[in-house]
Amino acid sequence: MNSQLETVVFEMEKAVRGKRGVIEHILAALLAEGHILLDDMPGVGKTTLAVALSRAVDLRYRRVQFTPDVMPSDIVGFSVYEPQSGQFVYHEGAATHANLLLGDEINRTSSKTQSALLEAMEERQITVDGRTYPLEKPFVVIATQNNVGTAGTQLLPYAQMDRFMVRLSVGYPDHDAQMALLRDRLSENPLDAVEQVLTREELLAMQADVRAVQTGNALLDYITRLTMASREHPNVEVGVSPRGALLLCRMAKARAYLLGRAFAVSEDVQAVFEPVCAHRLIVSANLTPVLCFTGVDGNQLILCEIFYLVCRICNYCDTVNCNDVFCGACALFIVL
Repeated sequence: MNSQLETVVFEMEKAVRGKRGVIEHILAALLAEGHILLDDMPGVGKTTLAVALSRAVDLRYRRVQFTPDVMPSDIVGFSVYEPQSGQFVYHEGAATHANLLLGDEINRTSSKTQSALLEAMEERQITVDGRTYPLEKPFVVIATQNNVGTAGTQLLPYAQMDRFMVRLSVGYPDHDAQMALLRDRLSENPLDAVEQVLTREELLAMQADVRAVQTGNALLDYITRLTMASREHPNVEVGVSPRGALLLCRMAKARAYLLGRAFAVSEDVQAVFEPVCAHRLIVSANLTPVLCFTGVDGNQLILCEIFYLVCRICNYCDTVNCNDVFCGACALFIVL
């Protein structure tokens, strides 16, 4: 792994134990200039991950705790008329001058407020009363949502889900990680031990290096076949968009850079395929009875099938074992 990024991982692991894979995906998304959705149970460390990242990389951090009464102006700012000057004066919102904006429990606010992030996430700017304000560089949104206790929540619109480069699940810690977590917090907060090891300027330089990572035509064809197969699948109503294909390519390049390579290979695409593409699929209702019976995640199942079939059609990989990449549910598609 890139030595500088290895130190970032080391610092973040001081605060969140046993989640190196998730941390590496978060770093790759940051290097690829993408946004991150952490979708998991309450209390597994989603917010702690964001805070640890901001401290290790010296990112200007702002947090919004989303509730039903949070307004779009809280995100993008607002203008107020001042009688003394006879002018409207802009007052900053949470997104202004932030490098890392944490939107905590984003599904607990209104669709109107959720949509206030669309321009900021896609164009790195906000518009208030006809005036456009550029955001800081780098700028990344890390949003969290809980998949339990969903009464009174608002599902993210598909257009906004598509703007998140990755959707990640942190998951519960194993025995050793939870023991370490308990010991670390007996007398102090491990976040206080996280040190800055990367500057904003160094991060911007790394993002430029990631854009320069090489991808051959064969790899681009592989990405194209995977994403097009999702649109043509009989059990998928909405497949991976062209934006999703671009983000898959960028994420694969970022992973290659993270591992110290100047070129991306098929293994990079396979490693990031699920976190980049799963939340972009809308599975057909015809598949629902089978999924309820088996308890398998429909999006994950479809991706397994696409991965399995495309690799054998284009012969891109010498050997393919879906179980190494996904959940082990891939065999189910054979009997569907």
